[in-house]
Amino acid sequence: MVPEDFASRPVRIVVARLTHGHVAWILKRAEKGDVKVVGIYEPDLEVVDRYAKLFGFNRRLVHTDFERMLDAVRPQAVAAFGSIAEHLPVVEAAAPRGVHVMVEKPLAFSVEDANKMEALAKRHSIHVLTNYETTWYPSGYTAFQLVRDGEAVGPIRKVVVRDGHFGPKEVGVAPEFLSWLTDPAQNGGGALIDFGCYGANLMTWLMRGAAPQTVTAVTQQLKRDSTYARVDDEATLILTYPEAQAIIQGSWNWPDHRKDLEIFGTHGYVLTPDGTSVRMRLRGQQTERVITPKELPAQYGDGFAYLASVVRGTEKVADTNRSSLANNLTVVRILDAARRSACTRQTISLGK
Repeated sequence: MVPEDFASRPVRIVVARLTHGHVAWILKRAEKGDVKVVGIYEPDLEVVDRYAKLFGFNRRLVHTDFERMLDAVRPQAVAAFGSIAEHLPVVEAAAPRGVHVMVEKPLAFSVEDANKMEALAKRHSIHVLTNYETTWYPSGYTAFQLVRDGEAVGPIRKVVVRDGHFGPKEVGVAPEFLSWLTDPAQNGGGALIDFGCYGANLMTWLMRGAAPQTVTAVTQQLKRDSTYARVDDEATLILTYPEAQAIIQGSWNWPDHRKDLEIFGTHGYVLTPDGTSVRMRLRGQQTERVITPKELPAQYGDGFAYLASVVRGTEKVADTNRSSLANNLTVVRILDAARRSACTRQTISLGK
């Protein structure tokens, strides 16, 4: 029997690895009563020492064996902050124990790994969510409502998504993060995977889960730094749909941080230059209209609040949701096709 106060108790979460810089989001998160970190798996004790000094967590939380940690602390969910290649082992350990999983974007870079995670999630009735920073932008929700609900700009014809910065080494990511970001076995590529996934996720959301018909990708190595010798640092993807096209740009070469979205319909456009700004103009109008996004409910403005709501059963995960397994299986198909396209210099058909 589920305790009556289940919905009010903090959801017990463990952190799997500290090697992804986004782990700071949960380590520095203010106490809100919705989640509680009850364990941290990290075998690299130098990394543990550095993060413990930075964020002041109790070293008693740290474990060096993931499966033993799961059995010892019996969490309700895992937040995975390791390399992309480590997502499958996390799900393989958590799923049979009935523990839900949220991984950092993307879910995977290979369709094979993604399919295995889907099978485990279904077999053991767990959620496997994917966390994107852009999912929690108020501007994204407003743009979606303007385009998909109001249909003010007409049917979507073109979407342009730009995500990137001046490079992980240049922005000063930690050495353990840089190490796997630039390792194709752990990250699947460079800017293509690191930033291309955002656009694939957003476009799949805008298309209500539909996969593109074709994927074409061009990648380059523009940096001369040997750090990036094994991965791309510049990527452009073109996705085609029966009545629309998406251009996704991911870069480690831009002069500043970018995460913006442009949606063009038959009657107008909606732009989100950042997480809190929206601009819109309809055909015939001479100036853009500036729209202030509404404040989002807690579970839609923060990945961990959303995870807690899903674990408690108060939030249902629709297949069209940006965090859903269904959306992110399509994202992986796009990324997998993009990698093949860039390698072969051919357009890849995804079929049905």
